[in-house]
Amino acid sequence: MKLVCVCSTQCFLSCSADYVFFENSSSNPYLIRRIEELNKTASGNVEAKVVCFYRRRDISQSLIQLADKHAKDLDEEKESPSEPELSEKQKHQLRHRELFLSRQYESLPATHIRGKCSVALLNETEAVLSYLEKEDTFFYSLVYDPTQKTLLADKGEIRVGPRFQADVPEMLQEGEPDDRDQSKLEMKIWDPECPLTNKQIDQFLVIARAIGTFARALDCSSSVRQPSLHMSAAAASRDITLFHAMDTLHRHGYDLSSALSVLVPQGGPVLCRDEMEEWSSSEANLFEEALEKYGKDFNDIRQDFLPWKSLTSIIEYYYMWKTTDRYVQQKRLKAAEAESKLKQVYIPTYNKPNPNQISVSNGKMATVNGAAGTGSFHTAGGGRACESCFAAQSAQWYSWGPPNMQCRLCVSCWMYWKKYGGLKMPSREMRSRGHGARQSSHMVPIRNSGSPKSSMKTKQAFLLQATRLTKLARHMCRDLIRLRRAARRPFVPINCGAIKAECKKTRPAMHVQRPHRTPGLQVQPPRRLLSSLPSHGPHGMLGKRSYHHHSRVESAERRASAPGQGGFTVKIHTTLKNKENHFGFSKEHTSLFETISIVHKRSKRVFFAVMS
Repeated sequence: MKLVCVCSTQCFLSCSADYVFFENSSSNPYLIRRIEELNKTASGNVEAKVVCFYRRRDISQSLIQLADKHAKDLDEEKESPSEPELSEKQKHQLRHRELFLSRQYESLPATHIRGKCSVALLNETEAVLSYLEKEDTFFYSLVYDPTQKTLLADKGEIRVGPRFQADVPEMLQEGEPDDRDQSKLEMKIWDPECPLTNKQIDQFLVIARAIGTFARALDCSSSVRQPSLHMSAAAASRDITLFHAMDTLHRHGYDLSSALSVLVPQGGPVLCRDEMEEWSSSEANLFEEALEKYGKDFNDIRQDFLPWKSLTSIIEYYYMWKTTDRYVQQKRLKAAEAESKLKQVYIPTYNKPNPNQISVSNGKMATVNGAAGTGSFHTAGGGRACESCFAAQSAQWYSWGPPNMQCRLCVSCWMYWKKYGGLKMPSREMRSRGHGARQSSHMVPIRNSGSPKSSMKTKQAFLLQATRLTKLARHMCRDLIRLRRAARRPFVPINCGAIKAECKKTRPAMHVQRPHRTPGLQVQPPRRLLSSLPSHGPHGMLGKRSYHHHSRVESAERRASAPGQGGFTVKIHTTLKNKENHFGFSKEHTSLFETISIVHKRSKRVFFAVMS
């Protein structure tokens, strides 16, 4: 049914087979759907069963490249002269008019309809600029499968060639023999020039029907399915009985007596059944249920409902089922149900404010099928222009894109974004593409905290911890390593063998010795110095009272200054500094002893490295 407009206002009637805009998000573009039927729910609301169309921004980049290749191949196949070259802006806006049909259905509330549009199959003889000249007009040429992630051409093809047509050989001349083996080419099942007359053949077929009726009377299962003589005679008159009789007559050389003896052997009459008789009533109900769900998709019917039946049996039963009275009754019921369904629905003007609308005094809201308001124009806040047309003034502004970017669009560009899913100018498409990449398949925005880091994939951190010998080698072999030069050349390996040799050559090997403990050098167990101190200020970093708790060096100095706390560590440092000549170290290596000496935190034992 064709859509009928009520008047020039926003109110319109939406009917089945109409193309409409659906809004599922205030910030995302409209969904484009085709209404298949309108249903009224138990609560009184109206829902529309629709066919889904997808935009270019909704499918993967690999499929976009495949679609562009398909369009390029179509242009090359055209015999007519090519169209005038399109500008970059026209090509950019033409991509927004391309859609992809799908076989996916969904139900949406009719209150989400925001306007009407037009979608047509791409006409190769029509100029592509005609789609840009018409408002709310789209085209499609490929079918998108959201489950399999594939694209297929939505048009038939003329099957011409040896794969579809037989190669007819040249006609034989008069008297020329045919060398082909006829038995391999075909099998003769009936001879129209047989010696029997048409009356004799008809009489033979009447006898075959009578034999079939008598055979059903003798069969117990058939007597249950066809309890009356009328039903048994009707079943015996079906094609399966007649085909078997004619085939028997042909195989016996059209001898009536010989053929009748085969139809009525010694054990009883031959019973021939087709699929209508072989199927039980429960199997017939399953088939009707499957046909209601899948239509004429016999593979799915066999897989989900009748796996014990062959595909040939299901197809044969379908065409026999269409000749029954039950099929005629169901067809009448469906026609009456279609008459009682909703054929059109009244959609009022949608005038609710958009959440993305930036509040401006005296501003006018734009509508889907109308023009922008005629109110006063306002300058973009903060001096920021429209992200699409760079306009500095507009009757109304709308926030667009991620919240942290604070982008905005004017009224006309906002309506273009909602209808066509892009920006008018191609120069800003990269920003739009970055925003669209964060949408789901149904263009639902992915929520985050607004920080750029929240949308990035978290990487696993690692720590390179060098040994003490490596740290010592950095000081001893500084001229050989040349750290700054190595840092500027990160891909050039460092010769570790030469560094080890230099370390062995310069200094003997190091080993860790435990110092001899004397009674005078006993380590006192640590006591909490701040346990008895009063609190004179607020907490500092990480709940500590002062920065001294974060510095190990200053904390060690404070413990050393306290009586009986940490004095041994200071003595060890002093002893090492005083004995630098004994170990053979120069003054420039004296600071190394402070880093080598360690105070073990758990056992409170002191170790230091000495040279052997």
